[in-house]
Amino acid sequence: MMDWTDRHCRAFHRTLSRRARLYTEMVTTGAVIHGVRERIIGFDPAEHPVAVQLGGSDAKDLAEAARICEAEGYHEVNLNCGCPSDRVQEGRFGACLMQEPELVAECVAAMKAAVKVPVTVKCRIGVDDQDPEEALDRLADAVLAAGCDALVVHARKAWLKGLSPKENREIPPLDYDRVHRLKARLPDVPVALNGGLASIEDCMRELAVMDGVMLGRAAYHDPELLLAVDPVLFGEDAPVPDAFAAVEAYIPYVERRLADGVPLHSMTRHMLGLFPGRPGARLWRRHLSVEGVKRGAGVEVLREALAFVSRDPRPARVAEIAEARA
Repeated sequence: MMDWTDRHCRAFHRTLSRRARLYTEMVTTGAVIHGVRERIIGFDPAEHPVAVQLGGSDAKDLAEAARICEAEGYHEVNLNCGCPSDRVQEGRFGACLMQEPELVAECVAAMKAAVKVPVTVKCRIGVDDQDPEEALDRLADAVLAAGCDALVVHARKAWLKGLSPKENREIPPLDYDRVHRLKARLPDVPVALNGGLASIEDCMRELAVMDGVMLGRAAYHDPELLLAVDPVLFGEDAPVPDAFAAVEAYIPYVERRLADGVPLHSMTRHMLGLFPGRPGARLWRRHLSVEGVKRGAGVEVLREALAFVSRDPRPARVAEIAEARA
């Protein structure tokens, strides 16, 4: 989710759910320690509860980065052992750490000694030719012995060579049963499932077995599904009644950030997936994509785009034909 779940994305998603825990894009220990912290790990208080996801494999650096993030106000520090990109592998972190469970355990122990907030690990079920039964258990046992507070498991293998990051999210088959077996073996350990979940119904099915679920691209491409999180999963009212109200709730944030010099497109690009199937959704996307990138674009562009979207529930195809004829 690098370059996707930035602070603007998270601020928008928070308008849709009070209860969902939001995660940053993966940030490296070097960026946290040596970079401009407001730009790298800054966030709006409205994002709470929010977790930071770190990339690294040096225990000392991870401990220092975790300490910094805790001081900044993050609720959780998550170590990424699941990203398969070449750049991440070159830095000796991400999914390649599945091959070094003892090193991951050393890193977790160092972070646990440095902070009071939960330290968690996100991983795959294995990489390359590893046996998922052995690989996942070995990593889980090592990090739990080191004090890891919870596991998030992407229910696919990662292939470190031969597949792109995109292909690694699609080609290796999902194996939810393997993650279910891990949970059954560790009844007292919080274990969440990630990978392939595309709807609130998928989440409900998995929550019958798992302690938690994590949504990535599904929530990004169709953020409206987050409106069901609070009422369906927590028995609480959603913060807003619909996506239209979510846009209105986001506008004060947009206005504040515009005043800080943030371009409009940096914020509205995370909203293009709204209104799937609604008349005017195509015009919504087009207006934000064309007008929102212009220099000096302001919140009026967002309001103009919203005006294109009809509350008429006609199928989108019918609306698109009508728009083409106009």
